[in-house]
Amino acid sequence: MIKLHDKYFKPFISAAEIEEAIDRMVAEIANDLGDEVPVFVGILNGSFMLTSDFVKKYPKPCEVTFIKLASYEGVKSSEDIQRLIGLTQDLTGRTVIILEDIIDTGKTLAEVHRIFKNEKVKALKIATLFYKPEAYKKDFKLHYIGIKIPNKFIVGYGLDYDNLGRDLPEVYQIKETQHMTNLVLFGPPGAGKGTQANFLKEKYNLVHISTGDVFRYNIKNETALGMLAKSYIDKGALVPDQVTIDMLNAEVEKNADANGFIFDGFPRTNAQADALDALMDEKDSQINAMIALEVDDEVLVKRLLERGKTSGRADDADESVIRNRIKVYYNETAILKDYYTAQNKYFGVDGVGSIEEITERLSAVIDKL
Repeated sequence: MIKLHDKYFKPFISAAEIEEAIDRMVAEIANDLGDEVPVFVGILNGSFMLTSDFVKKYPKPCEVTFIKLASYEGVKSSEDIQRLIGLTQDLTGRTVIILEDIIDTGKTLAEVHRIFKNEKVKALKIATLFYKPEAYKKDFKLHYIGIKIPNKFIVGYGLDYDNLGRDLPEVYQIKETQHMTNLVLFGPPGAGKGTQANFLKEKYNLVHISTGDVFRYNIKNETALGMLAKSYIDKGALVPDQVTIDMLNAEVEKNADANGFIFDGFPRTNAQADALDALMDEKDSQINAMIALEVDDEVLVKRLLERGKTSGRADDADESVIRNRIKVYYNETAILKDYYTAQNKYFGVDGVGSIEEITERLSAVIDKL
């Protein structure tokens, strides 16, 4: 992660990937032109790194020159493109290859075509290292494309954010701030976690994602992930973390406009917590807090035995089973407590009292996030 002025950017395209794309474009152009000597035209300021690396890699004789967008002096929108300056070479009868760092809307390209229409060139071809197909609004042919990318702002390898970042050898994508509240809710068996999750999701307009519910849904509906998970379960094996993460990702994608999520039953290991962090980072978001309901063991045992009288669950009726479930919970939570404490994101909340009192305590934590 890097910070330029007031914005944060995350790694997107490595220097090795950029070099591989340039190598491929060089090979394609050299193959197409044969022994013809092309004129490579770089458009400043963005394409200076691309043009330099490109002509160094070009295996045959070539010429190179630069032109500049006059509108780039003091303006920041491609809407303001007016003219190109710096074109002094006679290009009559020559094959010209425009080297662009990036093509998005195509407004720059329209100006390029307007200028070169009167230059009597033999051929005008467009080569761009980066291309945003979602943003492209023109009909001009793009002859050589390095890497197709989403319609998001990037910096590095000649591309800048307010004059910073051009010198970076790799490319970074802007990290868009998502105003979301994402919670990992934990509580031992009998702590009332499910009840509180229902109150919190209503109060804060969050989506409650229970790992157990997600598994049951996918298996019942025989989704690809559900069938994959079932194949492990049927063999008595643990379902790989990636399968679970893929299921959670599907749930997050279904609710892309949510104010945030309550994750219930996941993560349970450091590896799963890392995977969840990575998932949220992909969404330009993060886990804000792990909140654990804290209840004395004897109170939990009493609650569950009472619940067992009406729930019909065998594991609520046997005290030894109940105590083992509580022990397992603490073993798992202790690991994650350290994980989230290291990020200053662990919050323990007293889980004894009325439902309303506990909700107020949880809300007091959430309101300060």
